[in-house]
Amino acid sequence: MADTEDGPGQQPELDEDGGAACPRWGAQHAGARELAALYSPGKRFQEWCCVILCFSLIAHNLVHLLLLARWEHTPLVMLGVVAGALVADFLSGVVHWGADTWGSVELPIVGKAFIRPFREHHIDPTAITRHDFVETNGDNCLVTLLPLLNMAYKFCTQSPEALEQLYPWESFVFCVMIFGTFTNQIHKWSHTYFGLPPWVTLLQDWHVILPRKHHRIHHISPHETYFCITTGWLNYPLEKIGFWRRLEDIIQGLTGEKPRADDMKWAQKIK
Repeated sequence: MADTEDGPGQQPELDEDGGAACPRWGAQHAGARELAALYSPGKRFQEWCCVILCFSLIAHNLVHLLLLARWEHTPLVMLGVVAGALVADFLSGVVHWGADTWGSVELPIVGKAFIRPFREHHIDPTAITRHDFVETNGDNCLVTLLPLLNMAYKFCTQSPEALEQLYPWESFVFCVMIFGTFTNQIHKWSHTYFGLPPWVTLLQDWHVILPRKHHRIHHISPHETYFCITTGWLNYPLEKIGFWRRLEDIIQGLTGEKPRADDMKWAQKIK
């Protein structure tokens, strides 16, 4: 049976005597249990701080953007929304590909804090649906903090005339940050098959955000394609040109490191 995403019908592997061995998927997988146990109180505190600060900055910047809005900005703002979604989708792919493909949970600081969730996700894809809002979005809030702080600083220090000139650019940056902040929430929804609000399923069906069926392609082992998880718009073209494989070949040639070696190690844990 193919190593698929998170639908029903998954079967445990059999040991040499024909008995049920450790499952190769789900919350009972040995590697999944070990990875879940590495989620620490310190990590939780970091996520809370990032979520509070990030959404405070989003509210601050949105108020200023609305106060500065003019009808003549509309075409460029609409263009900025689409461009922001594309840029956020590509950046989500770069981060997702990097954390999926390289590094190790044993790396100092970043291993347990940031690479661990990616390793857990491949052997327990539904774990993300059991995470609350803070755990789901804390890391993305951390990533978007600096651009949001920079934007807030401009709104507090620049003259109205300068902000008028900067408005289309700042609107684009704000859209990138919004899509980026909510990327993992969108990712979580792509694994949630029951109880989603109708407006979320509508956005998925229209492919405004990552659709559930579309994301299943990434979860076919060895998880080497369709890394973009904001809208998923760039997955097909990047796959057609072999973008990720070319990058992996270059990095492997330069470093000798094998792609997804750490990911496979965790997937193969049985005790």
